[in-house]
Amino acid sequence: MSSNTKFIFVTGGVLSSLGKGLASAAIGALLESRGLTVTIQKLDPYINVDPGTMNPFQHGEVYVTDDGAETDLDLGHYERFTHAQLGQDNNFTTGKIYNTVIQKERRGDYLGGTVQVIPHITDEIKASIRLADKGVDVVIVEIGGTIGDIESLPFLEAIRQFRGDAGKENTLYIHVTLVPYISTAGEVKTKPTQHSVKELRSIGIQPDILLCRTSSTLTSDIKRKIALFTNVDEDAVITAKDVGCIYEVPLNFHSEGLDQKIIEKLNIWTRAPRLEAWGDLVQKLKAPRSVVNIAIVGKYVDLTESYKSLNEALYHGGIPNDCRVNLIFVDSETIAPDTCSQALMEADGILVPGGFGSRGIEGKICTARYARENKVPYFGICLGMQVAVVEFARHVAGLEKANSSEFDRATPYPVIYLMTEWLDDKTGRIETRDESSDKGATMRLGAYPCRLRADTMASRAYGQENISERHRHRYEFNNAFRDQLEEKGLVVSGTSPGGELVEIVELPDHPWFLGCQFHPEFKSRPMAPHPLFREFIRAACENAKRRASS
Repeated sequence: MSSNTKFIFVTGGVLSSLGKGLASAAIGALLESRGLTVTIQKLDPYINVDPGTMNPFQHGEVYVTDDGAETDLDLGHYERFTHAQLGQDNNFTTGKIYNTVIQKERRGDYLGGTVQVIPHITDEIKASIRLADKGVDVVIVEIGGTIGDIESLPFLEAIRQFRGDAGKENTLYIHVTLVPYISTAGEVKTKPTQHSVKELRSIGIQPDILLCRTSSTLTSDIKRKIALFTNVDEDAVITAKDVGCIYEVPLNFHSEGLDQKIIEKLNIWTRAPRLEAWGDLVQKLKAPRSVVNIAIVGKYVDLTESYKSLNEALYHGGIPNDCRVNLIFVDSETIAPDTCSQALMEADGILVPGGFGSRGIEGKICTARYARENKVPYFGICLGMQVAVVEFARHVAGLEKANSSEFDRATPYPVIYLMTEWLDDKTGRIETRDESSDKGATMRLGAYPCRLRADTMASRAYGQENISERHRHRYEFNNAFRDQLEEKGLVVSGTSPGGELVEIVELPDHPWFLGCQFHPEFKSRPMAPHPLFREFIRAACENAKRRASS
């Protein structure tokens, strides 16, 4: 651990979903605007080793980093708001911590001692926090869960101890809390915040700064009252007002003086903040020249957090096209050949995202066919690429019962299949897997290189031959059918460097029809929209103009 590194710990109280992740990301953005380097870590109290096998309806999307870590969706916020490159050391769970401690105990690392929550678990948590420090100026650590939850207590005890280890001048506690407006009383109430801070102080943590989630700006009288009852400086009570666009959060925090208070508390000298780019971004998002409708056809549409990075990447794609992206979520289980056109009639572009399992698959295949036949811009990501290949094989190449072996092991034409052996271009090793492999950590995960074919939609979008994109999948395009499908017009526009793995397919006689095996949404940033999303939205905008003029 660098002796000059500062640590900011972000906790949450009253209830969940207050936006600790966004707050942490916005703090990172503000500190970067002052010339500081940052990294952000998430400590999650659930017992799963990682969220890789968790249902998206329970936990939202699984975010994948370059090094293949399957992490909490908040890491997506961290990377979108900052320049930090995150990885395995930026997300730890109770399961991961306990697993490490148990392995050490089995090896005899504790010399026969009684292994306890304190000091062994808390020491391991503190060690995990130090792993995030890669020589940056500030490490921001978000503690998952809500103050009062029994499962988060070891993490809170660890960060309480951390101040003693690192020094008060190097640590800062920020607490995100709720100041609700009670419409029947016509006023905001501070009691939830008072009790949340009381709970935090009861375990030995006095917050230095409060971020108060509320629907309107807190008055000085309300701030004074909160400061009095929580033992926090009045100018450290920050209004965290609801916003229509998440990229306003850094600007709102700055107007409240949050970044100035942080550098004062940590005794850091920085330059004046440079937030012009954030102001320009928000202006572009709020005042676009046009609107485009994008249908997202998937099976997790009842919880839009399941597609968080995807949603944001689509919004990013609208920025260079000066248009607002309106998302229409369509449950793929409701789509059939006789309902497809009705369900998708408002769409200027169609996106089929990744997913696992057979539920809703035929609806996604219908969607790909509708987009292909009606010349609607189509973007298939991971499973979305695979269903496009299945659809093309069935209805263009004449392989009537073509399918993925994930959904039909008896299909005579497994155009998508479980590749059991391949050369890993990252490591140079031969990797293997089969149907009996564990669900966790048996996928192609993380960043892999890809070589683009010249004069294709993909190469024109990227403007270069070699790219790197993040993956999260088990099944692959079956090369046994590659020649047959290419003869019928399917273009393989991106492969692994050796040509063994198909990464991108497209249709040349279509305004914009592209499927990729990887997840480009994980690398899109508001200041640097991903090229595939930029071009997909461009094509959708052109389609919207055609539709409006016809």
